[in-house]
Amino acid sequence: MSGPLDDEGDPLEIRDAATQAAVPDAFQRLWNPHRMAYIDAGRAGEGRGHRDDCPFCEAPRKSDREALIVARGEHAYVLLNLYPYNNGHLLVCPYRHVPLYDEATPDELREIGELTQTAMRVLRQVSHCDGFNIGMNQGEVAGAGVAAHLHQHIVPRWQSDANFFPIIARTKSLSQMLGETRRLVAEGWPEH
Repeated sequence: MSGPLDDEGDPLEIRDAATQAAVPDAFQRLWNPHRMAYIDAGRAGEGRGHRDDCPFCEAPRKSDREALIVARGEHAYVLLNLYPYNNGHLLVCPYRHVPLYDEATPDELREIGELTQTAMRVLRQVSHCDGFNIGMNQGEVAGAGVAAHLHQHIVPRWQSDANFFPIIARTKSLSQMLGETRRLVAEGWPEH
């Protein structure tokens, strides 16, 4: 009979959880403690994107470190996505609470474009990515998590970043904590 093995190739000994501090098993763990903020917010009914609980209206009122903001412009700002698809997944948001691309002003659109270009340059510099997915989901039906506030996704991609986890286990493995990613991108951002 074969079963799970420990690091030295010996069979794992399963013990009664009531008498042991740790019970080895065959599961692998991915630790994502930063996601607890979203779990807690969801319990409280927060973060749906309405004016009274919009995370993109609230973020600029916080410190850059606390809100994971990497750059601020006159009409828009850049922050890390708290639900990243990959390390360095950024969002570019106008300060103004506006839901759709065609409702943004020319100045907002210009700055969103300029910040997106700068973000791409910085991500290539600090993370050595090979490409990007860039886009906007307009409305809940189109997959926007915060449909009431316009935001553009910038997702860095690497030749070797695909594996079976997202397909089989609906799990994305992230190799860097959000605070560290924010620090690297903010330090790489050019001065105005």
